[in-house]
Amino acid sequence: MGDIHISDFHKDTAKALNVLYGCFPRKLTLFVEDIAGPDSPDEFGLHSPRHMACLSALIWLADEGYIRYEDTIRQEAVDQVTLTHKGFTLLSGFISCRSRLANQATHINAQLDPILDNSDIDGDFAPAIDLVRAALKGGSSNAVDAIMQILLNR
Repeated sequence: MGDIHISDFHKDTAKALNVLYGCFPRKLTLFVEDIAGPDSPDEFGLHSPRHMACLSALIWLADEGYIRYEDTIRQEAVDQVTLTHKGFTLLSGFISCRSRLANQATHINAQLDPILDNSDIDGDFAPAIDLVRAALKGGSSNAVDAIMQILLNR
């Protein structure tokens, strides 16, 4: 079993990339709570470690060139964020649904098979964003981990 913080990272990045792809090329304000869920700062106004990890994941996406943003709004959101060329081509590019997954690792293929079987994805190839959406819709952390490992290691 993987580390929970890595699964949270994969889920946060998958959700953020999905939202940004859905409104591309328009810029938007992406609130951390929309990705990681509600947060209640403590009596000193400090956010939970989960909230801060999600914010850090969004900043990491920018540092690695998948997204760009103009500023942060305190520790609440990233403002004027959009996909970069790298992020857009990663998500819109076609990848093999099964054979490439099998070549990556047998356990990845096994995690995504039920998601692919119950999705609207037909054929051997699909845009990467469709695989991300299918994994998020299926609700399996293992499937989200699998597809995000593939995408972030391309």
